Amino acid sequence: RMFAIDLMVSDKICPQFEKNVCLGAFVLDRAQGNISQIASRFTYLCTGGHGKVYLYTSNPDSATGDGLAMAWRAGARVGNLEFMQFHPTCLFHPQAKNFLISEALRGEGATLVNHKGEDFIQKVHPLGSLAPRDIVARAIDHEMKKSLKAFVYLDARGLGPKKLAQFPTIAQTCLRFGVDIEKDPIPVVPAAHYSCGGIITDPKGRTNIDRLYALGEVACTGLHGANRLASNSLLEGLVFADLVAADALNRTDLNLPVGHLPPWDTGTAVASDELLVLSHTWDEIRRLMWNYVGIVRSTKRLERALTRIRAIRHELNHYYWRHHIQEEFLEVRNIADAAFLTIRCAMRRKESRGIHYTIDHPAPFEGKAIDTLISG
Repeated sequence: RMFAIDLMVSDKICPQFEKNVCLGAFVLDRAQGNISQIASRFTYLCTGGHGKVYLYTSNPDSATGDGLAMAWRAGARVGNLEFMQFHPTCLFHPQAKNFLISEALRGEGATLVNHKGEDFIQKVHPLGSLAPRDIVARAIDHEMKKSLKAFVYLDARGLGPKKLAQFPTIAQTCLRFGVDIEKDPIPVVPAAHYSCGGIITDPKGRTNIDRLYALGEVACTGLHGANRLASNSLLEGLVFADLVAADALNRTDLNLPVGHLPPWDTGTAVASDELLVLSHTWDEIRRLMWNYVGIVRSTKRLERALTRIRAIRHELNHYYWRHHIQEEFLEVRNIADAAFLTIRCAMRRKESRGIHYTIDHPAPFEGKAIDTLISG
């Protein structure tokens, strides 16, 4: 029913020079269109990732980086956003959206092939289609760019009916989109899957803004490093939920530090008929990120992406102050900010490490790894 617009923090409402304190949030009532304030002693951001910043993603439609963008605008530190893990095999179909083809299918013997039927990954890594996710995703990306094709194939036809029967959901879903996995190779494309970066927190989920916590994929706890194991999401979600709750319950300063909170200032905003334009902006950002800040990066691509995303954010800021707030605009604004932050983090890392790969710096730094931190 409600959509959070921005966090209320003391730095913007009633500055306290010793610290920035989160006081709650401004929220939009989706049905009524009204904007109100929700005051809170403690605020928790558990808003998930920002996979929708990319053209192809395994994430749900709600993964538009809302928590990440709000926290950064409020003054929180974010970092390591260049570490976006791409799942190698998402079903390629205009209506399929975000259906993953499990790596277990490759574990049973399915192979990745190009449009000529060639096993192109075997030339890259001795494990072929069973190589680590980042290597497989880069190999697919290279093959797509070389062949000018929008996808490759996962060929499971040689497994036979008995093995394929272990994957009824994959078989049924593919069949719904016209692919019989016993007879047809499966069209697949890598997809943005999980962000290892996010809002910087300490081991108790605390951000640099007092009374603001972050947990789950929106947080950067350091647990993942430069890559990610699938089970780490349970650690982020379950263990940190307990740690955050315990820390909040142990605090004794339960009163709000200020009494009066200002209402939302509508100014001279008017109704907008530009939702179609916003949908084009959304699409432009996702294609920009896919083409220039995707699986394989370069300094030149990142510079081009930064120039364009700055122009887009300028256009959105112009819109923000002149029109009544709508949910569609808020999502576009948030993915624009998430894209901007991701590009800036990627530009700061002058090396290839984990799931960040740049052709201009193909090797990792020797010595201790550094974090790419951006302050709000």
